[in-house]
Amino acid sequence: MTVRAFTIVGVAMLASAALAMPAHAQTPGAAPWVLSPDMGYGYDASGKTFTYKMGTNNAKFLLKGAKKVPKNTLFFIGENGQLYMRSGPFLEEDGRFKFGPG
Repeated sequence: MTVRAFTIVGVAMLASAALAMPAHAQTPGAAPWVLSPDMGYGYDASGKTFTYKMGTNNAKFLLKGAKKVPKNTLFFIGENGQLYMRSGPFLEEDGRFKFGPG
């Protein structure tokens, strides 16, 4: 699988996970992602992001090797510009973001 195909699959998984989140679970200050099931979201080797209109003629190929994103997964860009993910709780018991300012 090419790097481009791999990144499209990865971001498509992000889209699926975000769509599965209930809207009422948003924390104060958090903005929901606006994702569409017929779009692919790519993060390429140079760190650029792209959106792609998805088709259904090769959906089985797209899903082959794809993995579901676990609930309680946080995605972020590090200081080096690299995309990271961290599984596990990212909210305090009172609903505040653990890694926010203050």
